[in-house]
Amino acid sequence: MAKRKVSTKRKTVKKPKKSLKEKFTLSRQQKVVLGSFLFFLGIGLFFAFISFFFNWKIDQSEISEFYNRTSSPKNWLSKFGATVSHFFIFKGFGVSALILPVLTSLSGVYLFFDLNKKRLLGFWFWGVLVMLWISVVLGFVEKDGGLLAGVIGYESNDFLRDYIGFIGTVLVLAFFAIVYIVVRLRYTPEKISDSLKSTQKNIVKDYESTSKASTNGQAVSDNTVKNDTDDSGSSIKERIDAIIAKSKDYRKKDEDKEKEKEVAIKKEDTKEITLNPTVNDFYGDPKNRDNDVPEKLIIKSEDNPEDIAMEVETTVEEEVVENLSAKLVKDFGEFDPKLELGNYKFPGINLLKDYTTKTGGITIDQGELEENKNRIVETLKNYKIEIAQIKATVGPTVTLYEIVPEAGIRISKIKNLEDDIALSLAALGIRIIAPIPGKGTIGIEVPNKNSTIVSMRSAIASSKFQNAEMELPLSLGKTISNETFVVDLAKMPHLLMAGATGQGKSVGLNAILTSLLYKKHPAEVKFVLVDPKKVELTLFNKIERHYLAKLPDTEEAIITDNTKVINTLNSLCIEMDTRYDLLKNAMVRNIKEYNAKFKARKLNPENGHRFLPYIVLVVDEFADLIMTAGKEVETPIARLAQLARAIGIHLIIATQRPSVNVITGMIKANFPARIAFRVTSKIDSRTILDTGGADQLIGRGDMLFTQGNDLIRIQCAFVDTPEVERITEYIGSQKAYPDAHLLPEYIGEESGTSLDIDKKDRDKLFAEAAEVIVTAQQGSASLLQRKLKLGYNRAGRLIDQLEAAGVVGPFEGSKARQVLVSDLSSLKQLLDNE
Repeated sequence: MAKRKVSTKRKTVKKPKKSLKEKFTLSRQQKVVLGSFLFFLGIGLFFAFISFFFNWKIDQSEISEFYNRTSSPKNWLSKFGATVSHFFIFKGFGVSALILPVLTSLSGVYLFFDLNKKRLLGFWFWGVLVMLWISVVLGFVEKDGGLLAGVIGYESNDFLRDYIGFIGTVLVLAFFAIVYIVVRLRYTPEKISDSLKSTQKNIVKDYESTSKASTNGQAVSDNTVKNDTDDSGSSIKERIDAIIAKSKDYRKKDEDKEKEKEVAIKKEDTKEITLNPTVNDFYGDPKNRDNDVPEKLIIKSEDNPEDIAMEVETTVEEEVVENLSAKLVKDFGEFDPKLELGNYKFPGINLLKDYTTKTGGITIDQGELEENKNRIVETLKNYKIEIAQIKATVGPTVTLYEIVPEAGIRISKIKNLEDDIALSLAALGIRIIAPIPGKGTIGIEVPNKNSTIVSMRSAIASSKFQNAEMELPLSLGKTISNETFVVDLAKMPHLLMAGATGQGKSVGLNAILTSLLYKKHPAEVKFVLVDPKKVELTLFNKIERHYLAKLPDTEEAIITDNTKVINTLNSLCIEMDTRYDLLKNAMVRNIKEYNAKFKARKLNPENGHRFLPYIVLVVDEFADLIMTAGKEVETPIARLAQLARAIGIHLIIATQRPSVNVITGMIKANFPARIAFRVTSKIDSRTILDTGGADQLIGRGDMLFTQGNDLIRIQCAFVDTPEVERITEYIGSQKAYPDAHLLPEYIGEESGTSLDIDKKDRDKLFAEAAEVIVTAQQGSASLLQRKLKLGYNRAGRLIDQLEAAGVVGPFEGSKARQVLVSDLSSLKQLLDNE
């Protein structure tokens, strides 16, 4: 037996593309060029504005002659300078417009040297605000208007005076002045008082130093100072002495307060602090809480000066490093798996056909409703069943009649009259729901004579689907109440579809795939399509490099060969195990949490982590796989159905033969969500849904859906082949990935290609077994068991040796191996050539 080789192909981690913000960010060269331009433009505007104040009267007449080359304004920047200056100064902000050139040149400097743009925005905001404020203030002073205030300042002042008056205007201007001083300059009354106190202290200190110097070196007579008096009669010296005395008193009080609070004297060189008497007294003072922790603390006792000082060493806390993932998100933003196909456009709704233009939606036939109601009431009266109330709900293909029987009527009695009501109404597919879950009524579903097509366009365009916050939303169709039915495949988590031939299974699969194509980006979901019929899903080949997944070294992504189906299912099991290992290492429970953690850059790609797309396996005809492969297909599918829901692998299986040997108990146990189209017998209905009802459907997309609880009758949305073709062509014409999503490589356990190649290791019956196989043209171990009377193990080894010699082909599941040698003469020639 060959060793099982499992190789997983790691998906290359793509570098994230630039975000929209980065696309509009200027390069370094562009910043230098633009910065130079703005710098020189600001200088030019400054000279133009200055020149305007001297020559504005002369240039007034030249402004209208801007395009006349013979005119010659006196402005230093000629016509451009005269026009711009007239606009910003005379018609604009007056003298305060000189702030504009300064801001323009400042912007050029910031761009040229690539400085912080936030400060530049602050300069512009406050600069424009100050310019407007000065203009309004000058308009307030300049009554007749002119160059000082400009038109904006004069008109703004005039507007304010009309509405709030002279005093109100003064108050508003004063308020904005205070706002600028406090917010921009950050001057508060406390700061102003502190600055005044510090100024006073500095004056006193300067005077003291001056007075000491004068007593030591200067010959200034006290008599002269005494004779110098002010108008009040007191000498200058007396006044200064009084000020100094007061300041000394204040300083003494401050020193007393500080002595009460101080418990340590910090030495800058050694970073040692002498504490008296405890450490807590020093750090208990609010002033010292922000101080650096000293390296050494020396504790002394004031009561006993001869006491030995105790040295206490303190530890310094380590620096807190910013989380790496948070820093990466801050610098580069969250990881976006859609960046590689950032320009991908979802298909438009116009690619789907609108069937309501001809029919105009659901048409209610009052005569038909009244006739059916009378027949239902009459039929029930014949069996002495009185009705208290009846209500009709018209759907696309079926009308639901809800009846409330009189008290004392058994529900089972009405249920047993299903065939009698169908006979009286002469309608196909009468279905009685007794009772309707959640309601105190009994439902009778009657098909409409003129059914309405439920288009895929109406199902996709509905707000219920467009606004669905689901991982994998499916728009299946419309209910009897004409509401779009939307479910989440991720919560099902797997779907089983069954029904007779021609009842709408393939259309239902197309509706499911179309829903996902309209809602999910190619980076978020991948499809594994299995089509034994070879004609149902071939249209999706056009989106192979966008949405499909396949095995390595395979040409087509749509799987039609049963051998490749087995390999693909086992490859999905390998992918499932790999994903569970990733979830285990990431310490999360499901794919949603894992992808959220990966987007937040908390998982390192160098450790094998990657963004995990959802994988949807679609099998169009499951019964054919069971017939040809049996347990080899059922086992991996059952394993995927049991475990794969948490890691984002979901199964959709369709079959037209809902028998117990196809839909086995193991399959049913792991597929709680089921769709039943019309079947021919009640047994098939019970096989699919565990209850009857599917045998009473009317076909053409009429189906019953259950998710482990109640049955819901839905008219499946119709999507035709040309519509699917238009959608796939639209998607396929866009930029795609280099190849389809590659699944892990799987090598079958019984391939046997590397076994017993050496002739010395061959079985003694090798030649005889080769003759038996070539003569019968059937390569199977059971044939050798019968003909050569061997055990299974020896017959299996002989088959592997024959495969290595090139007599039979590789393992093909339950089928017999292909015999590669046509006759005994060719066999003899093959063995002789070895």
